[in-house]
Amino acid sequence: MNGQTPMGLAAAAAAAVRPCRRRLLSSASAAASKTGAGTATPLFPRLPHPHHQPYGRRLPFLVSAASQSPASQTGPDAPPTHTTGPVPSDPRAAVSGNLPFFDRVLFPDSFPIETPPAKADEDTAASAAAQADEAVAPAPPVREETETEREAWRLLRRAVVSYCGEPVGTVAAEDPECTETLNYDQVFIRDFVPSALAFLMRGETEIVRNFLLHTLQLQSWEKTVDCYSPGQGLMPASFKIRTVPLDENNEGFEEVLDPDFGEAAIGRVAPVDSGLWWIILLRAYCKITGDYVLLERVDVQTGIQLILSLCLSDGFDMFPTLLVTDGSCMIDRRMGIHGHPLEIQALFYSALRCSREMLVVNDGSKNLIRAVNNRLSALSFHIREYYWVDMKKINEIYRYKTEEYSHDATNKFNIYPEQIPSWLVDWIPEKGGYLIGNLQPAHMDFRFFSLGNLWAIASSLTTPRQAEGILSLIEEKWDDLVANMPLKICYPAMEDDEWRIITGSDPKNTPWSYHNGGSWPTLLWQFTLACIKMGRPELARRAVALAEERLSDDKWPEYYDTRSGRFIGKQSRSYQTWTIAGFLTSKMLLENPELASILTCDEDLELLEGCACCLSKKRARCSRRAAKSHAV
Repeated sequence: MNGQTPMGLAAAAAAAVRPCRRRLLSSASAAASKTGAGTATPLFPRLPHPHHQPYGRRLPFLVSAASQSPASQTGPDAPPTHTTGPVPSDPRAAVSGNLPFFDRVLFPDSFPIETPPAKADEDTAASAAAQADEAVAPAPPVREETETEREAWRLLRRAVVSYCGEPVGTVAAEDPECTETLNYDQVFIRDFVPSALAFLMRGETEIVRNFLLHTLQLQSWEKTVDCYSPGQGLMPASFKIRTVPLDENNEGFEEVLDPDFGEAAIGRVAPVDSGLWWIILLRAYCKITGDYVLLERVDVQTGIQLILSLCLSDGFDMFPTLLVTDGSCMIDRRMGIHGHPLEIQALFYSALRCSREMLVVNDGSKNLIRAVNNRLSALSFHIREYYWVDMKKINEIYRYKTEEYSHDATNKFNIYPEQIPSWLVDWIPEKGGYLIGNLQPAHMDFRFFSLGNLWAIASSLTTPRQAEGILSLIEEKWDDLVANMPLKICYPAMEDDEWRIITGSDPKNTPWSYHNGGSWPTLLWQFTLACIKMGRPELARRAVALAEERLSDDKWPEYYDTRSGRFIGKQSRSYQTWTIAGFLTSKMLLENPELASILTCDEDLELLEGCACCLSKKRARCSRRAAKSHAV
């Protein structure tokens, strides 16, 4: 990618962010109209989407699809056209392109069952309508929301914050009884994702669009930590809306967005996962709304490229995984996950898959797309081969020889068998397995981390067999990983000397609390997503039922403590927004499982065929054939 063009666009975007959204949007639109990026052909064609609907809440009685589609617009300002074709009948395809299906799911009482053909005489149209009435079964009655769901929606809407009069996100927590806000009054990119999904599936898309555009304009700001600037393309962890005076006399005020890149966070660690979550949410928004005009804007394309360039930049690391520091993701405190933690690798893989679908191919992006494909192939093989453990693999590690040299070594990372913890020997079931939490030279972190394993299923980072094994393990070890409240953030907890050494005697991450073995209800929506993808929705319903019994009575806490998740966390915030949104998203996904396709990725054998490892015959263990064998 040419370094000057994105840098210049990023600088112009950053200058446009303060203080008003209208100026932000107008400058970005002007930049988009001056370039021809929108006319390029995507490398990976999307599913047909014959009609572009207006963004925002798509109520069918407000506008007609025909009057808003790009086909009816002409002239130089008309949005770029896309490949058209027959309306897909598959529900997943319908979510990607056939918006009438989406509206029929959400608004069955107000949306017509069929759409008359555009070119037909009256007799043919009447005949087609009659056949459609006979073929289409009556729509099932709309399920009435429970009192818990209605309360959750009230609380979620209460957490919405506005900028320049328009919604841009939700605060982390909105507890009227708490006077010490800390940073819970900010809009976190990571925390907003379940809220965004709930709004998207509700048909309220404007807040998500605003959030995506405003956080994009905050990318790579001039904030520094100890006179050192963050990397180009870094997304902030959060932002806060502040009101500042226009002059010294305080006669006028304006709203500004104040981002936090980690310079105010605990430990001063930059958020590695923010940009990855932003890409994942952008894809979900475009698939469910069909707003591909936004996707092809030059500032949006530039934002994707800057994030990818930052993540794919060369360094000293020899592995395809992303090297990060402790505290750079959802676990934002010292927990011994520095190096190559699974959570970041799963989100990294998912963001690469999403980006490959969304990037417009032109002279400036071809090299980047090639780098994405190469990294995907190497990353999928690395995780599937070296992070996976089950009874067979643990027994293999138990018999490892150490100090092996040459390319033919079995114990490539010089893992000592004595590292196998005693708890794992009795805990691992005969059937099933999981991806370990971290892998470094002479070190394997055997803890089970829920988010990384669940997102590896959703993104197809695991093989289908491994994905089934992870869910089988969760079902087998339900009392350990779910118990009274889903879902353990990690298992087991660090205790005694291990806790003192690794966490630094962290008073918040005490054993079976917070990040050290606590139970986090927000993980429920990701568990639901993984279960739906693997055809196991009954597991998700069982977990959702457990949560629904307690969350409202417990005031929607941030996390739960103790080995079985019986107690509300000792420092847990009440009315935590992503707890509320995670519950709502889980319920809506179970009611309309076809909507899960906006977040999931299917297995792509072309990635394994295109493995870019330059390997000799002696290193056949990492060859394309070996990589492809993991897909079955």
